[in-house]
Amino acid sequence: MAGRGDVGNGPDAGRKPGPWRRGRLLAAAAGLCALLMLGHSLVPNGFGNPGSLLETFLPWLGVGVPVLLALAALRRSATAAVAVLVPAVVWCSLFGGMLLDKRAGGTADVTVVSHNVHDANPSPERTARSLAASGAEVIALEELSPKTAPLYERALAATHRYHSVQGTVGLWSTYPLRDVEPLAIMPWTRALRATVDTPKGPLAVYVAHLASVRVLPSSGFATARRDEAAANLTTALRAERLSRVVLVGDFNGTTDDTALHPLTRSSGLRSAQEEAGDGFGFSWPASFPVARIDQVLVKGATPLSSWTLPRTGSDHLPVAASLRM
Repeated sequence: MAGRGDVGNGPDAGRKPGPWRRGRLLAAAAGLCALLMLGHSLVPNGFGNPGSLLETFLPWLGVGVPVLLALAALRRSATAAVAVLVPAVVWCSLFGGMLLDKRAGGTADVTVVSHNVHDANPSPERTARSLAASGAEVIALEELSPKTAPLYERALAATHRYHSVQGTVGLWSTYPLRDVEPLAIMPWTRALRATVDTPKGPLAVYVAHLASVRVLPSSGFATARRDEAAANLTTALRAERLSRVVLVGDFNGTTDDTALHPLTRSSGLRSAQEEAGDGFGFSWPASFPVARIDQVLVKGATPLSSWTLPRTGSDHLPVAASLRM
Protein backbone atom coordinates (compact mmCIF):
# COMPACT_ATOMS: atom_id res chain seq x y z
CA MET A 1 0.00 0.00 0.00
CA ALA A 2 1.41 3.38 -0.99
CA GLY A 3 1.87 5.96 1.68
CA ARG A 4 1.06 9.63 1.42
CA GLY A 5 4.52 10.37 0.22
CA ASP A 6 4.04 8.15 -2.84
CA VAL A 7 1.07 9.92 -4.44
CA GLY A 8 3.34 11.63 -7.00
CA ASN A 9 4.79 8.36 -8.24
CA GLY A 10 1.78 7.05 -10.15
CA PRO A 11 1.66 6.35 -13.87
CA ASP A 12 0.69 9.98 -14.71
CA ALA A 13 3.49 11.52 -12.67
CA GLY A 14 5.70 13.88 -14.73
CA ARG A 15 3.56 13.55 -17.83
CA LYS A 16 3.23 16.81 -19.80
CA PRO A 17 -0.26 18.24 -20.34
CA GLY A 18 -1.89 17.11 -23.58
CA PRO A 19 -2.32 19.38 -26.62
CA TRP A 20 -5.84 20.33 -25.52
CA ARG A 21 -4.66 21.40 -22.06
CA ARG A 22 -1.65 23.45 -23.12
CA GLY A 23 -1.72 27.05 -24.35
CA ARG A 24 -4.66 28.38 -22.39
CA LEU A 25 -3.02 31.77 -22.02
CA LEU A 26 -2.52 31.92 -25.79
CA ALA A 27 -6.18 31.02 -26.28
CA ALA A 28 -7.17 33.83 -23.92
CA ALA A 29 -4.98 36.27 -25.87
CA ALA A 30 -6.68 35.20 -29.10
CA GLY A 31 -10.07 35.79 -27.52
CA LEU A 32 -9.01 39.24 -26.33
CA CYS A 33 -7.77 40.12 -29.83
CA ALA A 34 -11.13 39.12 -31.31
CA LEU A 35 -13.05 41.07 -28.68
CA LEU A 36 -11.01 44.23 -29.33
CA MET A 37 -11.76 44.03 -33.05
CA LEU A 38 -15.45 43.31 -32.57
CA GLY A 39 -15.97 45.80 -29.75
CA HIS A 40 -13.55 48.56 -30.74
CA SER A 41 -16.36 51.13 -30.73
CA LEU A 42 -17.08 50.24 -27.08
CA VAL A 43 -13.57 51.09 -25.92
CA PRO A 44 -14.13 54.40 -24.14
CA ASN A 45 -12.44 57.64 -25.08
CA GLY A 46 -11.83 58.67 -21.52
CA PHE A 47 -8.44 59.70 -20.26
CA GLY A 48 -5.89 59.20 -23.00
CA ASN A 49 -8.49 58.42 -25.70
CA PRO A 50 -7.59 54.72 -25.92
CA GLY A 51 -10.57 54.10 -28.21
CA SER A 52 -9.34 56.47 -30.92
CA LEU A 53 -5.78 55.21 -30.59
CA LEU A 54 -6.93 51.61 -31.02
CA GLU A 55 -9.14 52.47 -34.02
CA THR A 56 -6.37 54.40 -35.77
CA PHE A 57 -4.38 51.20 -36.12
CA LEU A 58 -7.28 48.72 -35.93
CA PRO A 59 -6.41 46.62 -39.03
CA TRP A 60 -3.00 45.91 -37.55
CA LEU A 61 -4.58 43.76 -34.84
CA GLY A 62 -4.62 41.15 -37.58
CA VAL A 63 -0.86 40.81 -37.16
CA GLY A 64 -1.64 39.07 -33.89
CA VAL A 65 -3.19 36.14 -35.78
CA PRO A 66 0.01 34.71 -37.38
CA VAL A 67 2.00 35.57 -34.24
CA LEU A 68 -0.41 33.66 -32.00
CA LEU A 69 -0.59 30.81 -34.50
CA ALA A 70 3.20 30.49 -34.52
CA LEU A 71 3.27 30.48 -30.72
CA ALA A 72 0.54 27.84 -30.68
CA ALA A 73 2.66 25.67 -32.98
CA LEU A 74 5.72 26.12 -30.77
CA ARG A 75 3.63 25.28 -27.74
CA ARG A 76 2.03 22.39 -29.62
CA SER A 77 -1.31 23.54 -28.31
CA ALA A 78 -4.44 22.43 -30.14
CA THR A 79 -6.54 24.66 -27.90
CA ALA A 80 -4.58 27.78 -28.87
CA ALA A 81 -4.55 26.85 -32.56
CA VAL A 82 -8.34 26.51 -32.63
CA ALA A 83 -8.79 29.71 -30.60
CA VAL A 84 -6.70 31.68 -33.11
CA LEU A 85 -9.32 30.92 -35.74
CA VAL A 86 -11.71 33.27 -33.94
CA PRO A 87 -9.72 36.53 -34.44
CA ALA A 88 -8.82 35.33 -37.95
CA VAL A 89 -12.50 35.05 -38.89
CA VAL A 90 -13.33 38.36 -37.21
CA TRP A 91 -10.51 40.17 -39.05
CA CYS A 92 -11.61 38.73 -42.39
CA SER A 93 -15.19 39.79 -41.77
CA LEU A 94 -14.14 43.34 -40.91
CA PHE A 95 -11.29 43.95 -43.33
CA GLY A 96 -11.19 41.11 -45.83
CA GLY A 97 -13.11 43.20 -48.34
CA MET A 98 -10.37 45.82 -48.29
CA LEU A 99 -7.99 43.32 -49.86
CA LEU A 100 -10.21 42.94 -52.93
CA ASP A 101 -9.69 45.05 -56.02
CA LYS A 102 -12.92 47.07 -56.20
CA ARG A 103 -11.81 49.42 -58.97
CA ALA A 104 -14.38 49.76 -61.74
CA GLY A 105 -13.90 50.35 -65.44
CA GLY A 106 -15.26 53.24 -67.44
CA THR A 107 -14.34 56.86 -67.98
CA ALA A 108 -14.27 59.16 -64.98
CA ASP A 109 -15.89 62.57 -65.08
CA VAL A 110 -13.44 64.07 -62.60
CA THR A 111 -10.33 62.91 -60.77
CA VAL A 112 -9.40 64.41 -57.41
CA VAL A 113 -6.01 64.35 -55.68
CA SER A 114 -5.39 65.42 -52.08
CA HIS A 115 -1.97 65.81 -50.52
CA ASN A 116 -0.57 67.07 -47.25
CA VAL A 117 2.56 68.48 -48.83
CA HIS A 118 4.33 69.11 -45.48
CA ASP A 119 5.42 72.64 -44.69
CA ALA A 120 9.09 71.54 -44.68
CA ASN A 121 8.89 69.83 -48.08
CA PRO A 122 12.34 70.31 -49.65
CA SER A 123 11.03 70.30 -53.25
CA PRO A 124 7.60 71.97 -53.63
CA GLU A 125 7.98 72.44 -57.39
CA ARG A 126 8.81 68.78 -57.96
CA THR A 127 5.89 67.75 -55.76
CA ALA A 128 3.55 70.01 -57.73
CA ARG A 129 4.72 68.60 -61.06
CA SER A 130 4.24 65.07 -59.77
CA LEU A 131 0.66 65.81 -58.73
CA ALA A 132 -0.13 67.52 -62.04
CA ALA A 133 1.26 64.52 -63.93
CA SER A 134 -1.38 62.33 -62.28
CA GLY A 135 -3.94 63.82 -64.66
CA ALA A 136 -6.23 64.96 -61.86
CA GLU A 137 -8.49 67.87 -62.75
CA VAL A 138 -8.80 68.89 -59.09
CA ILE A 139 -5.82 69.07 -56.73
CA ALA A 140 -6.18 69.90 -53.03
CA LEU A 141 -3.15 70.73 -50.90
CA GLU A 142 -2.79 70.93 -47.14
CA GLU A 143 -0.08 72.34 -44.89
CA LEU A 144 0.83 75.24 -47.14
CA SER A 145 2.79 78.17 -45.75
CA PRO A 146 3.26 81.78 -46.88
CA LYS A 147 6.66 80.71 -48.20
CA THR A 148 5.60 77.59 -50.13
CA ALA A 149 2.14 78.57 -51.42
CA PRO A 150 3.55 80.86 -54.17
CA LEU A 151 5.84 78.03 -55.30
CA TYR A 152 2.89 75.70 -55.81
CA GLU A 153 0.95 78.47 -57.54
CA ARG A 154 3.71 78.99 -60.09
CA ALA A 155 4.34 75.27 -60.62
CA LEU A 156 0.64 74.48 -61.23
CA ALA A 157 -0.27 77.60 -63.19
CA ALA A 158 0.25 76.00 -66.60
CA THR A 159 -1.97 72.98 -65.94
CA HIS A 160 -4.49 74.18 -63.33
CA ARG A 161 -5.32 77.82 -64.05
CA TYR A 162 -8.08 78.16 -61.44
CA HIS A 163 -6.98 78.14 -57.84
CA SER A 164 -7.52 79.55 -54.39
CA VAL A 165 -5.38 79.45 -51.25
CA GLN A 166 -7.10 79.97 -47.93
CA GLY A 167 -4.79 79.91 -44.93
CA THR A 168 -2.85 76.64 -45.00
CA VAL A 169 -5.05 74.84 -47.58
CA GLY A 170 -5.43 75.37 -51.30
CA LEU A 171 -7.44 74.13 -54.27
CA TRP A 172 -6.32 73.98 -57.91
CA SER A 173 -8.59 73.04 -60.80
CA THR A 174 -8.71 72.80 -64.57
CA TYR A 175 -12.39 73.80 -64.24
CA PRO A 176 -13.63 77.19 -63.04
CA LEU A 177 -14.01 77.78 -59.31
CA ARG A 178 -16.63 79.96 -57.66
CA ASP A 179 -18.09 80.64 -54.24
CA VAL A 180 -14.74 79.98 -52.61
CA GLU A 181 -14.72 80.66 -48.88
CA PRO A 182 -12.63 79.78 -45.84
CA LEU A 183 -14.24 77.61 -43.18
CA ALA A 184 -13.81 78.48 -39.53
CA ILE A 185 -13.20 75.02 -38.14
CA MET A 186 -10.24 76.20 -36.04
CA PRO A 187 -8.92 79.56 -34.79
CA TRP A 188 -6.76 79.78 -37.93
CA THR A 189 -7.84 78.84 -41.46
CA ARG A 190 -7.29 75.15 -42.24
CA ALA A 191 -10.32 74.46 -44.42
CA LEU A 192 -12.14 75.85 -47.45
CA ARG A 193 -15.24 75.24 -49.51
CA ALA A 194 -15.54 75.86 -53.26
CA THR A 195 -17.85 75.06 -56.15
CA VAL A 196 -16.10 73.42 -59.10
CA ASP A 197 -18.01 73.88 -62.37
CA THR A 198 -17.32 70.56 -64.08
CA PRO A 199 -18.74 69.70 -67.53
CA LYS A 200 -21.23 67.42 -65.74
CA GLY A 201 -22.43 70.10 -63.36
CA PRO A 202 -21.38 71.81 -60.13
CA LEU A 203 -19.43 69.92 -57.51
CA ALA A 204 -18.96 71.18 -53.96
CA VAL A 205 -15.38 70.53 -52.86
CA TYR A 206 -14.27 70.82 -49.25
CA VAL A 207 -10.58 70.78 -48.34
CA ALA A 208 -9.71 70.34 -44.68
CA HIS A 209 -6.72 69.75 -42.47
CA LEU A 210 -7.93 68.76 -39.02
CA ALA A 211 -5.80 69.46 -35.98
CA SER A 212 -2.82 67.22 -35.40
CA VAL A 213 -2.88 64.59 -32.67
CA ARG A 214 -0.06 63.72 -30.33
CA VAL A 215 0.72 60.90 -27.93
CA LEU A 216 1.75 62.61 -24.71
CA PRO A 217 2.73 61.09 -21.35
CA SER A 218 0.44 63.51 -19.53
CA SER A 219 -2.71 63.14 -21.65
CA GLY A 220 -2.27 60.07 -23.84
CA PHE A 221 -3.67 60.26 -27.38
CA ALA A 222 -4.57 63.97 -27.53
CA THR A 223 -7.46 64.39 -30.00
CA ALA A 224 -9.63 67.13 -28.43
CA ARG A 225 -8.74 69.85 -30.95
CA ARG A 226 -9.08 67.46 -33.87
CA ASP A 227 -12.50 66.29 -32.73
CA GLU A 228 -13.67 69.87 -32.22
CA ALA A 229 -12.53 70.82 -35.73
CA ALA A 230 -14.32 67.75 -37.12
CA ALA A 231 -17.53 68.80 -35.39
CA ASN A 232 -17.32 72.30 -36.88
CA LEU A 233 -16.66 70.84 -40.33
CA THR A 234 -19.65 68.49 -39.95
CA THR A 235 -21.88 71.49 -39.24
CA ALA A 236 -20.72 73.16 -42.46
CA LEU A 237 -21.29 70.00 -44.49
CA ARG A 238 -24.82 69.55 -43.20
CA ALA A 239 -25.66 73.03 -44.47
CA GLU A 240 -24.40 72.23 -47.99
CA ARG A 241 -27.07 72.72 -50.67
CA LEU A 242 -25.40 70.99 -53.61
CA SER A 243 -26.15 67.30 -54.00
CA ARG A 244 -22.66 66.39 -55.23
CA VAL A 245 -20.01 66.81 -52.55
CA VAL A 246 -16.37 65.79 -52.19
CA LEU A 247 -14.50 66.20 -48.92
CA VAL A 248 -10.74 65.70 -49.04
CA GLY A 249 -7.87 66.34 -46.72
CA ASP A 250 -5.72 65.23 -43.84
CA PHE A 251 -8.06 64.16 -41.04
CA ASN A 252 -5.35 62.96 -38.66
CA GLY A 253 -7.63 59.99 -38.11
CA THR A 254 -9.13 57.03 -39.94
CA THR A 255 -12.69 56.23 -40.95
CA ASP A 256 -12.65 53.51 -38.25
CA ASP A 257 -12.26 56.16 -35.53
CA THR A 258 -15.63 56.40 -33.80
CA ALA A 259 -14.86 59.95 -32.69
CA LEU A 260 -14.87 61.01 -36.37
CA HIS A 261 -18.02 59.13 -37.40
CA PRO A 262 -20.21 62.27 -37.31
CA LEU A 263 -17.96 63.62 -40.05
CA THR A 264 -17.05 60.50 -41.98
CA ARG A 265 -20.37 58.65 -41.89
CA SER A 266 -23.40 60.47 -40.55
CA SER A 267 -22.94 63.33 -43.03
CA GLY A 268 -23.85 60.92 -45.84
CA LEU A 269 -20.28 60.83 -47.13
CA ARG A 270 -18.70 57.58 -48.31
CA SER A 271 -15.05 56.62 -48.45
CA ALA A 272 -13.81 56.33 -52.02
CA GLN A 273 -11.07 53.95 -50.85
CA GLU A 274 -13.53 51.60 -49.16
CA GLU A 275 -15.85 51.59 -52.18
CA ALA A 276 -13.41 51.58 -55.09
CA GLY A 277 -9.90 50.97 -53.80
CA ASP A 278 -7.44 48.11 -53.98
CA GLY A 279 -6.12 47.47 -50.49
CA PHE A 280 -6.11 49.71 -47.44
CA GLY A 281 -4.55 52.73 -49.13
CA PHE A 282 -2.43 53.62 -46.10
CA SER A 283 -1.05 57.15 -46.52
CA TRP A 284 1.03 57.93 -43.42
CA PRO A 285 3.91 57.97 -42.74
CA ALA A 286 5.18 58.00 -46.30
CA SER A 287 8.32 56.02 -45.40
CA PHE A 288 6.24 53.07 -44.11
CA PRO A 289 2.49 53.78 -44.25
CA VAL A 290 0.51 52.22 -41.41
CA ALA A 291 -2.71 54.27 -41.39
CA ARG A 292 -4.97 56.04 -43.87
CA ILE A 293 -5.42 59.44 -42.29
CA ASP A 294 -5.77 61.24 -45.65
CA GLN A 295 -9.25 60.84 -47.08
CA VAL A 296 -11.42 61.30 -50.15
CA LEU A 297 -15.08 61.17 -49.13
CA VAL A 298 -17.93 61.60 -51.59
CA LYS A 299 -21.69 62.10 -51.75
CA GLY A 300 -23.84 62.20 -54.88
CA ALA A 301 -21.05 60.80 -57.06
CA THR A 302 -19.82 57.26 -57.73
CA PRO A 303 -16.16 56.41 -57.02
CA LEU A 304 -14.68 54.38 -59.87
CA SER A 305 -11.23 53.94 -58.37
CA SER A 306 -9.12 55.12 -55.45
CA TRP A 307 -5.38 54.86 -54.92
CA THR A 308 -2.27 56.44 -53.45
CA LEU A 309 0.33 58.21 -55.56
CA PRO A 310 4.12 57.74 -55.31
CA ARG A 311 5.98 59.39 -52.48
CA THR A 312 6.93 63.04 -52.80
CA GLY A 313 9.00 65.23 -50.47
CA SER A 314 6.25 65.02 -47.86
CA ASP A 315 5.73 62.71 -44.88
CA HIS A 316 2.32 61.78 -46.36
CA LEU A 317 1.44 59.98 -49.57
CA PRO A 318 -0.96 61.73 -51.95
CA VAL A 319 -4.39 60.10 -52.22
CA ALA A 320 -6.54 60.13 -55.37
CA ALA A 321 -9.97 59.07 -56.57
CA SER A 322 -11.73 59.09 -59.91
CA LEU A 323 -15.45 59.84 -59.83
CA ARG A 324 -18.44 59.49 -62.10
CA MET A 325 -20.88 62.35 -61.74
